[in-house]
Amino acid sequence: MYGIAPNLRIVDLTHQVNAFSIRDGARFLFGATPYFPAGTVFVVVIDPGVGSSRKAVVVKSKRGQFFVLPDNGLITMVEDRDGIEAIREVTNPDWMVGAKISSTFHGRDIFSPVGAHIARGDDWTQVGPEVKELVRLDLKPATVDDKGLTGEVIALDGPFGNLITNISADDFLQLGYQRGDKLKVTIAGREVEMPFVRTFSDVPLKQPLLFIDSRGRASFALNQSSFAAAYKIDPPQPVFIPRKKN
Repeated sequence: MYGIAPNLRIVDLTHQVNAFSIRDGARFLFGATPYFPAGTVFVVVIDPGVGSSRKAVVVKSKRGQFFVLPDNGLITMVEDRDGIEAIREVTNPDWMVGAKISSTFHGRDIFSPVGAHIARGDDWTQVGPEVKELVRLDLKPATVDDKGLTGEVIALDGPFGNLITNISADDFLQLGYQRGDKLKVTIAGREVEMPFVRTFSDVPLKQPLLFIDSRGRASFALNQSSFAAAYKIDPPQPVFIPRKKN
Protein backbone atom coordinates (compact mmCIF):
# COMPACT_ATOMS: atom_id res chain seq x y z
CA MET A 1 0.00 0.00 0.00
CA TYR A 2 2.85 2.38 0.82
CA GLY A 3 4.37 1.57 -2.57
CA ILE A 4 1.25 2.99 -4.25
CA ALA A 5 0.59 5.89 -1.86
CA PRO A 6 3.60 6.65 0.40
CA ASN A 7 1.70 9.27 2.40
CA LEU A 8 -1.06 6.95 3.54
CA ARG A 9 -2.04 6.86 7.20
CA ILE A 10 -2.89 3.24 7.96
CA VAL A 11 -4.82 2.22 11.08
CA ASP A 12 -4.44 -1.46 11.95
CA LEU A 13 -7.95 -1.94 13.27
CA THR A 14 -7.84 -5.47 14.68
CA HIS A 15 -6.49 -8.98 14.38
CA GLN A 16 -8.91 -10.36 16.98
CA VAL A 17 -11.59 -11.59 14.59
CA ASN A 18 -12.21 -15.29 15.21
CA ALA A 19 -10.65 -17.30 12.40
CA PHE A 20 -13.00 -17.71 9.39
CA SER A 21 -15.85 -15.89 11.18
CA ILE A 22 -17.56 -13.55 8.73
CA ARG A 23 -20.16 -12.67 11.37
CA ASP A 24 -17.44 -11.63 13.81
CA GLY A 25 -15.77 -9.50 11.13
CA ALA A 26 -19.09 -7.85 10.31
CA ARG A 27 -19.55 -7.04 14.01
CA PHE A 28 -16.11 -5.42 14.32
CA LEU A 29 -16.69 -3.37 11.18
CA PHE A 30 -20.12 -2.21 12.39
CA GLY A 31 -18.64 -1.12 15.72
CA ALA A 32 -15.62 0.73 14.32
CA THR A 33 -16.85 2.64 11.29
CA PRO A 34 -18.84 5.39 13.09
CA TYR A 35 -15.58 6.71 14.56
CA PHE A 36 -13.99 7.36 11.15
CA PRO A 37 -14.80 10.23 8.76
CA ALA A 38 -16.27 10.17 5.28
CA GLY A 39 -13.64 9.22 2.73
CA THR A 40 -12.07 6.57 4.95
CA VAL A 41 -11.18 3.37 3.09
CA PHE A 42 -11.67 0.12 5.02
CA VAL A 43 -9.74 -2.88 3.71
CA VAL A 44 -11.33 -5.97 5.23
CA VAL A 45 -9.89 -9.45 4.76
CA ILE A 46 -11.98 -12.09 6.49
CA ASP A 47 -12.07 -14.28 3.45
CA PRO A 48 -12.57 -18.03 3.94
CA GLY A 49 -13.67 -18.24 0.28
CA VAL A 50 -10.43 -16.75 -1.09
CA GLY A 51 -9.63 -17.97 -4.58
CA SER A 52 -13.18 -19.24 -5.19
CA SER A 53 -15.93 -17.73 -7.32
CA ARG A 54 -16.82 -15.14 -4.66
CA LYS A 55 -16.45 -11.57 -5.92
CA ALA A 56 -13.96 -9.00 -4.67
CA VAL A 57 -15.86 -5.70 -4.40
CA VAL A 58 -15.61 -2.04 -3.49
CA VAL A 59 -18.66 -0.67 -1.67
CA LYS A 60 -19.36 3.02 -1.08
CA SER A 61 -21.74 3.69 1.79
CA LYS A 62 -24.15 6.61 2.02
CA ARG A 63 -21.85 8.00 4.74
CA GLY A 64 -19.17 8.37 2.06
CA GLN A 65 -16.93 5.59 3.35
CA PHE A 66 -15.35 2.94 1.09
CA PHE A 67 -15.04 -0.77 1.81
CA VAL A 68 -12.72 -3.07 -0.11
CA LEU A 69 -13.61 -6.63 0.76
CA PRO A 70 -14.86 -10.02 -0.39
CA ASP A 71 -18.56 -10.21 -1.22
CA ASN A 72 -19.39 -12.66 1.54
CA GLY A 73 -21.67 -10.75 3.92
CA LEU A 74 -19.05 -8.71 5.80
CA ILE A 75 -20.83 -5.46 4.94
CA THR A 76 -24.34 -6.61 6.02
CA MET A 77 -24.56 -4.74 9.34
CA VAL A 78 -23.02 -1.55 7.92
CA GLU A 79 -25.41 -1.73 4.95
CA ASP A 80 -28.44 -1.99 7.25
CA ARG A 81 -27.36 1.00 9.34
CA ASP A 82 -25.69 3.35 6.83
CA GLY A 83 -27.13 2.39 3.44
CA ILE A 84 -25.20 1.70 0.23
CA GLU A 85 -24.58 4.27 -2.50
CA ALA A 86 -22.78 2.08 -5.06
CA ILE A 87 -21.00 -1.26 -5.52
CA ARG A 88 -18.34 -2.30 -8.04
CA GLU A 89 -16.58 -5.60 -8.65
CA VAL A 90 -12.78 -5.54 -8.64
CA THR A 91 -11.69 -6.70 -12.11
CA ASN A 92 -9.16 -4.09 -13.32
CA PRO A 93 -5.71 -5.79 -13.31
CA ASP A 94 -3.97 -2.40 -13.26
CA TRP A 95 -5.26 -1.94 -9.70
CA MET A 96 -3.81 -5.25 -8.52
CA VAL A 97 -0.25 -6.26 -7.59
CA GLY A 98 1.81 -8.54 -9.78
CA ALA A 99 1.19 -10.42 -13.00
CA LYS A 100 0.44 -13.60 -11.07
CA ILE A 101 -2.31 -13.25 -8.48
CA SER A 102 -2.03 -15.71 -5.61
CA SER A 103 -5.08 -17.95 -5.14
CA THR A 104 -4.75 -17.69 -1.36
CA PHE A 105 -3.51 -14.16 -0.56
CA HIS A 106 -5.95 -11.66 -2.08
CA GLY A 107 -5.42 -9.39 0.93
CA ARG A 108 -1.94 -8.68 -0.42
CA ASP A 109 -2.57 -8.93 -4.16
CA ILE A 110 -6.04 -7.38 -4.60
CA PHE A 111 -7.66 -5.75 -1.56
CA SER A 112 -4.65 -3.79 -0.28
CA PRO A 113 -3.59 -2.23 -3.60
CA VAL A 114 -7.20 -1.37 -4.48
CA GLY A 115 -7.59 0.34 -1.11
CA ALA A 116 -4.39 2.30 -1.67
CA HIS A 117 -5.53 3.49 -5.12
CA ILE A 118 -8.82 4.75 -3.70
CA ALA A 119 -7.12 6.44 -0.73
CA ARG A 120 -4.68 8.12 -3.14
CA GLY A 121 -7.64 9.72 -4.88
CA ASP A 122 -7.84 7.60 -8.03
CA ASP A 123 -11.27 7.30 -9.67
CA TRP A 124 -12.74 4.33 -7.84
CA THR A 125 -15.24 3.62 -10.62
CA GLN A 126 -12.29 2.39 -12.71
CA VAL A 127 -11.93 -0.65 -10.46
CA GLY A 128 -14.53 -2.62 -12.42
CA PRO A 129 -18.21 -2.98 -13.37
CA GLU A 130 -21.21 -2.13 -11.23
CA VAL A 131 -22.78 -4.79 -9.00
CA LYS A 132 -26.50 -4.66 -8.20
CA GLU A 133 -26.62 -6.42 -4.85
CA LEU A 134 -24.40 -7.94 -2.20
CA VAL A 135 -24.29 -11.30 -0.45
CA ARG A 136 -25.92 -10.90 2.97
CA LEU A 137 -25.56 -12.65 6.29
CA ASP A 138 -28.69 -14.18 7.80
CA LEU A 139 -28.73 -12.25 11.07
CA LYS A 140 -31.70 -13.03 13.31
CA PRO A 141 -32.74 -10.13 15.54
CA ALA A 142 -33.63 -10.50 19.20
CA THR A 143 -37.38 -10.81 19.82
CA VAL A 144 -39.58 -9.68 22.72
CA ASP A 145 -42.94 -11.25 23.61
CA ASP A 146 -45.22 -11.60 26.66
CA LYS A 147 -42.84 -14.06 28.33
CA GLY A 148 -39.60 -12.22 27.81
CA LEU A 149 -36.73 -11.69 25.40
CA THR A 150 -35.05 -14.28 23.20
CA GLY A 151 -31.64 -13.41 21.79
CA GLU A 152 -28.23 -14.84 21.09
CA VAL A 153 -24.67 -14.68 22.36
CA ILE A 154 -22.87 -13.72 19.15
CA ALA A 155 -19.26 -13.25 20.30
CA LEU A 156 -16.81 -12.96 23.19
CA ASP A 157 -15.10 -9.74 24.28
CA GLY A 158 -11.52 -10.70 23.46
CA PRO A 159 -9.48 -12.19 26.32
CA PHE A 160 -11.90 -11.02 29.01
CA GLY A 161 -14.55 -13.64 28.32
CA ASN A 162 -17.55 -11.29 28.45
CA LEU A 163 -20.51 -12.44 26.39
CA ILE A 164 -21.58 -10.09 23.58
CA THR A 165 -25.20 -10.44 22.47
CA ASN A 166 -27.52 -9.21 19.74
CA ILE A 167 -29.80 -7.69 22.41
CA SER A 168 -30.07 -3.91 22.26
CA ALA A 169 -30.44 -1.87 25.43
CA ASP A 170 -33.86 -0.66 24.22
CA ASP A 171 -35.11 -4.23 23.80
CA PHE A 172 -33.77 -5.31 27.18
CA LEU A 173 -35.30 -2.33 28.99
CA GLN A 174 -38.73 -3.31 27.63
CA LEU A 175 -38.64 -6.15 30.17
CA GLY A 176 -39.03 -3.68 33.03
CA TYR A 177 -35.73 -4.12 34.90
CA GLN A 178 -34.00 -1.28 36.72
CA ARG A 179 -30.35 -1.20 37.78
CA GLY A 180 -29.94 -3.15 40.99
CA ASP A 181 -32.65 -5.69 40.11
CA LYS A 182 -31.75 -9.38 40.18
CA LEU A 183 -32.86 -11.61 37.36
CA LYS A 184 -32.48 -15.17 36.15
CA VAL A 185 -31.07 -15.52 32.64
CA THR A 186 -30.96 -18.76 30.66
CA ILE A 187 -27.80 -18.97 28.54
CA ALA A 188 -27.07 -22.08 26.45
CA GLY A 189 -29.73 -23.92 28.45
CA ARG A 190 -28.27 -23.02 31.85
CA GLU A 191 -30.01 -20.66 34.26
CA VAL A 192 -27.77 -18.07 35.93
CA GLU A 193 -28.91 -15.54 38.54
CA MET A 194 -27.27 -12.11 38.39
CA PRO A 195 -28.00 -8.41 38.96
CA PHE A 196 -28.46 -5.76 36.28
CA VAL A 197 -25.78 -3.17 37.13
CA ARG A 198 -23.84 -0.29 35.60
CA THR A 199 -20.31 -1.71 35.63
CA PHE A 200 -18.14 -4.64 36.69
CA SER A 201 -17.14 -3.36 40.14
CA ASP A 202 -20.79 -3.14 41.19
CA VAL A 203 -20.58 -6.86 42.08
CA PRO A 204 -18.02 -8.81 44.16
CA LEU A 205 -15.01 -10.42 42.45
CA LYS A 206 -15.85 -13.35 40.15
CA GLN A 207 -19.60 -12.77 40.47
CA PRO A 208 -21.85 -12.55 37.38
CA LEU A 209 -23.52 -9.40 36.14
CA LEU A 210 -25.63 -8.08 33.29
CA PHE A 211 -24.65 -4.65 31.96
CA ILE A 212 -25.07 -2.46 28.87
CA ASP A 213 -21.78 -2.54 26.99
CA SER A 214 -20.00 0.22 25.07
CA ARG A 215 -21.92 -0.67 21.88
CA GLY A 216 -25.30 -0.32 23.60
CA ARG A 217 -26.05 -4.04 23.91
CA ALA A 218 -26.85 -6.29 26.84
CA SER A 219 -23.73 -8.18 27.89
CA PHE A 220 -22.80 -10.73 30.55
CA ALA A 221 -19.58 -10.79 32.55
CA LEU A 222 -17.85 -11.91 35.72
CA ASN A 223 -16.05 -9.20 37.67
CA GLN A 224 -12.33 -9.73 36.87
CA SER A 225 -12.88 -13.20 35.48
CA SER A 226 -14.14 -14.95 32.33
CA PHE A 227 -17.85 -15.67 32.05
CA ALA A 228 -17.22 -17.76 28.94
CA ALA A 229 -14.66 -19.97 30.69
CA ALA A 230 -16.64 -20.32 33.92
CA TYR A 231 -19.83 -21.38 32.17
CA LYS A 232 -18.21 -23.02 29.11
CA ILE A 233 -19.91 -20.72 26.58
CA ASP A 234 -18.85 -20.99 22.93
CA PRO A 235 -20.86 -18.63 20.66
CA PRO A 236 -23.33 -18.67 19.09
CA GLN A 237 -25.63 -19.68 21.96
CA PRO A 238 -29.29 -18.86 22.76
CA VAL A 239 -30.26 -16.45 25.54
CA PHE A 240 -33.62 -16.01 27.26
CA ILE A 241 -34.41 -13.21 29.73
CA PRO A 242 -37.87 -13.31 31.35
CA ARG A 243 -39.97 -10.22 31.93
CA LYS A 244 -39.72 -8.67 35.37
CA LYS A 245 -42.47 -9.90 37.66
CA ASN A 246 -44.65 -7.20 39.19
